[in-house]
Amino acid sequence: MPTPTPRFRDLSAAECTAILARHHVGRLAFSRKDRVDIEPIHYVFDEGWLYGRTQPGTKLEVITHNRWIAFEVDEIDALFDWRSVVVKGGFYLLRSDGGPHETEAYDKGVAILRRLVPETMTATDPLPERAIVFRINIDELFGREASTR
Repeated sequence: MPTPTPRFRDLSAAECTAILARHHVGRLAFSRKDRVDIEPIHYVFDEGWLYGRTQPGTKLEVITHNRWIAFEVDEIDALFDWRSVVVKGGFYLLRSDGGPHETEAYDKGVAILRRLVPETMTATDPLPERAIVFRINIDELFGREASTR
């Protein structure tokens, strides 16, 4: 039996956001000078933002010098049946020790992350080392699909 020929198409914004909402692991790409890195992260999508948390390290050091990132989530059913969403935007640290606006944004971020892991930032947090909360603004959003159906 011959390999089916896939059809490719762009996803609508609604299809892209539905994919972001369905998943909670994606890849964060960031660069500094002539080096590009990509790392998997857990996230929660909420009202045009991706929320996550991390720990101190190289990724954070690089992103604080260049906050522009790319983020990707994929759904793969088969070799020629998949959907991929790419986000481009700014990476913002959320702080609990800033002014009222910063504290409010931090508290909202923690509440959103608790939808995924209810123990986030509590005494029973399964990842207590990931104490840095961030969000990514979705400045650009696009997606592609391949389908043999």
